[in-house]
Amino acid sequence: MPMSDDFKKRLLPALADIVAHFGTPFHIYDEVGILDTGLSLKNAFSNIAGFMEYYAVKALPNPSIMAIMQKMGFGFDCSSIPELVLSRQLGATGEKIIFTSNNTTNDDFKVALSDGGCILNLDDITLIPKLPATPELICFRYNPGPRRTGNDIIGNPVEAKYGVSHDQILDAYRQMTVLGSARFGLHTMLASNELNYSYIVKTTRMLLQLIEWLSGELNIRFEFINIGGGLGIPYRPEDTPLDLAEMSREIIALFDAYRSKHGYVPKLFMESGRYMTGPHGVLVTKAINQKDIYRKYIGVDACMSALMRPGIYGAYHHIDILDKDPARLPTEKVDIVGSLCENIDKFAVERELPEIETDDILIIHDTGAHGHAMGFNYNAKLRPKELLLRQDGSVELIRREETMADYFATLTFEKNILSR
Repeated sequence: MPMSDDFKKRLLPALADIVAHFGTPFHIYDEVGILDTGLSLKNAFSNIAGFMEYYAVKALPNPSIMAIMQKMGFGFDCSSIPELVLSRQLGATGEKIIFTSNNTTNDDFKVALSDGGCILNLDDITLIPKLPATPELICFRYNPGPRRTGNDIIGNPVEAKYGVSHDQILDAYRQMTVLGSARFGLHTMLASNELNYSYIVKTTRMLLQLIEWLSGELNIRFEFINIGGGLGIPYRPEDTPLDLAEMSREIIALFDAYRSKHGYVPKLFMESGRYMTGPHGVLVTKAINQKDIYRKYIGVDACMSALMRPGIYGAYHHIDILDKDPARLPTEKVDIVGSLCENIDKFAVERELPEIETDDILIIHDTGAHGHAMGFNYNAKLRPKELLLRQDGSVELIRREETMADYFATLTFEKNILSR
């Protein structure tokens, strides 16, 4: 469900004061909700020794949020050097970090393998000769191609730029054993925002079958499989949430069967981002204008530079109006829009909402992942602040809003001309 009742009970009574103190717009995240989700994930897979969640930093790369993940014992899944450096600044080192990049540069590899290293998850067999050193532990991202169908969001694996193909995967591990790697893991990522738990179970089965084959061919043992992220959240009120309990039950059964057959079982890793933080964040914005032409438009003081998913993907995000219950008040059909010079700059299209007046506060749900993180500066729009609703009810600024000085900072530089 969009925005839990518990989050509402703790946020909404204080929201007017928060708006008065910090001003709008802002994303605000719920520490309690994030901790509860993390605990439920740990409990669900507690029967698999060595289970580890590597939080997908790209979902919400804020140090305060990442510190909550560390508090739960989680690692970090990084896909760029800045994400990796951010994780290291929080004290994460070595096997608490998985670095899964693609189209990776030589300089990226040098940084990844320095300063305590990380679990290196290679995306392409042709990257092997570019490694500055041979890591003891190596992992490859597997792309099954026509052997699997992707889900609606991530697409057909045959068309994906990611991963090592099936006909390359054996040679990839063979090359690394020749070079001296002695520890091995296997990764894949085939789904995004998947609510059907069976898809994740099928992915787990596929990886276990694959390591069984690879181990037999190369006489190696795999320490872990990483089933990736992709656990979905119900953006619409009518969506059925992911059945975590049944998913974990079936995955644990697969691991038990593997242990019975082989006398050992690999660790289970995953790298959820959206599932961990998505439902535990909202974008709070104020109505500032109304326009009646062929449709009615409500202009707010945020735009898609703060949340691009509705504009670029047509994604649904539930919207509430503070202190206005649609079941008790007259409603009207409106578009909720920002001020960007793009017609796709809309948070909702022909949405039935309570009648909105200037200065009303709108709460846009499920922005705790791929919200602020996907922000941009087109039209010189500046990204908003981020706040954290702590367990004790206090509200902390965890990222200030961008300023014009930030925007112009890259225009201050030493003169540099190549004369021809």
